[in-house]
Amino acid sequence: MKTKVISIMVSFIFVVVLIATPHSVADNIFMPSEFEEELSVIGDNEVEQLLESSNWLSRRKTSVVSVDSFGAVGDGTTDDTQAFLSAWNRACTTHKSVFLVPKGRSYLVKPARFVGPCVDKLIIQINGTIVAPDEPSDWDQKSPNNWLVFSKLNKTIIQGGGVIDGSGSKWWAASCKKNKENPCIAAPTAITIDSSSVVVVEDLTIKNSQQIHFQIYRSKTIRVFRVQISAPGDSPNTDGIHIAESTDIVVQNTKIGTGDDCISIVNGSSIIKMKHIYCGPGHGISIGSLGKDNSKEMVTAVVLDTAVLKNTTNGLRIKTWQGGSGYVRSVRFENVRMNEVENPIIIDQFYCDSPDSCQNQTAAVKISQVIYRNITGTTTSEKAIQLACSDTVPCSNIILSNVNLQSKEGTAETYCNSATGSNEGIVNPSADCLDSSNKDSYSDMTTDSNVEDLHAEL
Repeated sequence: MKTKVISIMVSFIFVVVLIATPHSVADNIFMPSEFEEELSVIGDNEVEQLLESSNWLSRRKTSVVSVDSFGAVGDGTTDDTQAFLSAWNRACTTHKSVFLVPKGRSYLVKPARFVGPCVDKLIIQINGTIVAPDEPSDWDQKSPNNWLVFSKLNKTIIQGGGVIDGSGSKWWAASCKKNKENPCIAAPTAITIDSSSVVVVEDLTIKNSQQIHFQIYRSKTIRVFRVQISAPGDSPNTDGIHIAESTDIVVQNTKIGTGDDCISIVNGSSIIKMKHIYCGPGHGISIGSLGKDNSKEMVTAVVLDTAVLKNTTNGLRIKTWQGGSGYVRSVRFENVRMNEVENPIIIDQFYCDSPDSCQNQTAAVKISQVIYRNITGTTTSEKAIQLACSDTVPCSNIILSNVNLQSKEGTAETYCNSATGSNEGIVNPSADCLDSSNKDSYSDMTTDSNVEDLHAEL
């Protein structure tokens, strides 16, 4: 099975995005051949070596450190936090160790930080269920943003087929997005990988998080395989996977259905590869939001290849606030099937997620070098393609290639403001607003034949 995982990984980690060029030059001269040669995933060999040791049962001279050996009860009601931390301290300081959460039990764990670096390649084997307290009052009010944090890890595998259950229903009910009379307060992220490198997360279920389900933060060379994330479609701010200030990230064969973005990519992130993604319900796959409170933020080198989005409010979205600065560039969305998606393709430089109206500002995050290729399916709105860009900082080098979006009711339309680029092949609805004078040759189109079978694969 691990050999198969390695071969799959090697076969798809090859995509590259635009070689770093001066901003003004890259905006004016966008050559798709260059686009194919920049996004190189950089930690491939280290990940392969790590995966070779993932079968902990056959690992020679392995020291298994079970949370049960340190007093964990696993009845779902007894506080097992200290047992987890004590077991972690032992596993992290022991060579060739496995931190084990046994199968068939439910362990109540309050907010906890599992901090490295550890002495050797560590396996975190989650076979059972880890459940959060369901009462928001049980949380540390001084640190409300995190539940399970894994920090400063290197060459670590988190695996097992177990469940991370955030027990988020009472948090959702208290949200200001559910009841505008409630104050808007922070809520925990279920699981965070922070300040880490060469970490593989595979075969886990994360559900019903208080807010974000899984965050990758300030990290490098993280691989996520076959993770399932779920929460009700009306649960507020429950992003599936949130990537921030991280580079060389791969997410593959993952199924996400939540009340917010299935995957969100924000400031300081680059070399992000997503493949075989199922999204729905939720708000789609988003870059941003970026530029809030006049901040300078950057995202570059992002590829989504082969995905199905079903019954989501957005499809492929880039969202930025007015007044910000920085850039989003070198992005490719390809081989995506939309199934009754409200806004299949949307660039929104006027994003405003605020109870108060946002003031008009001339500054904006620059968006350029974005390809939408082999995008098909149905939309529930008239505006299948929306390119709402700033008059003062327009979007440039936006390429629509083999796009065919049909409205479930009426005729699908394109809305375009201050965007230039080109159309390649069939583009429906037509996007004549893109300036054909910037058109470059891009004839090596692939098909989305794999998309049809994505439901079965997941």
